[in-house]
Amino acid sequence: MTDTPHHHAHGHGHGHGHGHDATDVDWAEQASLLERQAEIATPMYVQAADWLRTLLGGTEEHASGTVSVRRLWDVGSGPGVLTCLLAHAFPEAEVVAVDPAPELLARVRDRATRLGLADRVRTYEAELPGGLEGLGTADLIWTSKVLHHVGDQAAAVSLLAGRLRPGGVLAVAEGGLPDRVLPRDIGIGRPGLQARMDAAQEEWFARMRAALPDHHETAEDWPALLAAAGLRDTGSRTFLLDLPAPLAGDARDHVAGRLAHAAERYGELLDEADRAVLARLTDPEDEAGIAHRPDAFLLSAQTVHAGRAE
Repeated sequence: MTDTPHHHAHGHGHGHGHGHDATDVDWAEQASLLERQAEIATPMYVQAADWLRTLLGGTEEHASGTVSVRRLWDVGSGPGVLTCLLAHAFPEAEVVAVDPAPELLARVRDRATRLGLADRVRTYEAELPGGLEGLGTADLIWTSKVLHHVGDQAAAVSLLAGRLRPGGVLAVAEGGLPDRVLPRDIGIGRPGLQARMDAAQEEWFARMRAALPDHHETAEDWPALLAAAGLRDTGSRTFLLDLPAPLAGDARDHVAGRLAHAAERYGELLDEADRAVLARLTDPEDEAGIAHRPDAFLLSAQTVHAGRAE
């Protein structure tokens, strides 16, 4: 199950306080969850980074020539799994992890040190839509599942697009498909639990968006938003994470954690019978739970939208 109705997992989703009061968050617990989530999804994000290298390298479709990526931002970096992945993908770049939570930025620095990237990765404490004044410009700006936590998404896109250097790329990871983790009929409860969870999540997401400061109704046509911000060569690509059953331990723990998070976040929008099934699925002692099921899997799709500055 995902952090937004359009995806999250992933994360990246970060879903870790953007647009909300971050003072009540248990960052030690949350950071570990975010790290595990991003590490499991790494193969999917490696594909996305490969695509971005193609866009910035110039192709027949995008024939503006090679852009040397000397400066890269990861806006909404969380604990830095993607930050460090991008640092590996663009080895000549200074990479700036931008996040409002100092506890998560400390994780970024620790990870960068462990991976030998401390000389190229730095951190900057800020939260969209403001706070970026001191950052200057970048050749590549990456933001994953952050803009849906900003009331005026179009303004946020324009703000980021305005920080690109000539030929630079803004990449926005929003949308995709909700995760799938179980068959339609799981042998307990009424079949179709995940479809009902999708509907509950849509309702929760709409309420979350409506409560954001400076909320604007925005059609989520991300290539159009990128174009309206003055970017060209706009397009989208979707990347797949396919972990078949039976799941390995970390992925299984991740799925159980996601279901528990979903039950806590929008379980009230489900009926009593579905809440009871979720309780069983997330009970490590229940033989019908995720911890013991041979049919649990993880299938996730993340869409990345990109546009290039003139």
